[in-house]
Amino acid sequence: MRVLLSGASGFVGRHLHQALRDRGDDVLAIDLNASPIVYSGDALDFFRTDDTRFDLAIHAAAVVGGRASIDGSPLGVATNLALDSWYFRWLVRTGTPRAVFFSSSAAYPVALQQPGEIHRLVETDIDLDSPGKPDATYGLAKLAGEQLARYAEAEGCRVHVLRPMSGYGADQDEAYPFPAFIRRARERQDPFEIWGDGSSTRDWVHVDDLVGATLAAIDQDATGPINVGWGRATSFDELAGLVTTAAGYRPQLKHLASAPQGVHHRVCDPKRMLDVYQPRVELEEGIRRALT
Repeated sequence: MRVLLSGASGFVGRHLHQALRDRGDDVLAIDLNASPIVYSGDALDFFRTDDTRFDLAIHAAAVVGGRASIDGSPLGVATNLALDSWYFRWLVRTGTPRAVFFSSSAAYPVALQQPGEIHRLVETDIDLDSPGKPDATYGLAKLAGEQLARYAEAEGCRVHVLRPMSGYGADQDEAYPFPAFIRRARERQDPFEIWGDGSSTRDWVHVDDLVGATLAAIDQDATGPINVGWGRATSFDELAGLVTTAAGYRPQLKHLASAPQGVHHRVCDPKRMLDVYQPRVELEEGIRRALT
């Protein structure tokens, strides 16, 4: 297939790019950070001016940068509203028949992610006709993007919407918690710092499984938004324990109560994903790979 991939040098984008190339697809990869196989370009400008029709478009370009950026730079993150709206306008203008939009677990109502009993987020928890409050401007942009995907589908473009949980991998930027934990463990830091009180939970999904689920959704023409995760609730204290045990030591945990920490629980119900894809990389294996 002739594929357009935006954000091709980013964490998810570069793994998708490699997987698409391995499949033999003809990929035009664009990113602000160029390389010998990635075209230098601003996706926003591309979507505004380009008129090329592709067989498939995958939009992985976004402003995010971890929790500190989400909480500390809400207007910067809101740039995604423009980026995503021009993506959908470009899809319709060019007649590109199939597309992927990466939404996020941040699009889910924060009211469902509070302390107490864990609510496993199911796709129907988002009602686009009457949505709850999402997580910051990042979640707001993703929620708006899902609505725009509905409009693009009405114009004839098949849009696969994926809602990843907490994606991670060995080559992820240290602005995110998993690679930050890995670095601390490699340095055998003691005490071991954790943002928040350590009891909040996340549903960790390896980037290999995020890519695998995306390609499976495309190949099987999976309908409706799809959560991408394991449904396994792991607290930050538990993650620290797994990482440091794998690194061969047991430090004291030091909680930073004033640091940004986001919602308390963010764990999915993965049933819809399991109809099209079975995740392969368990958290312990992902930690082992990152520490190797």
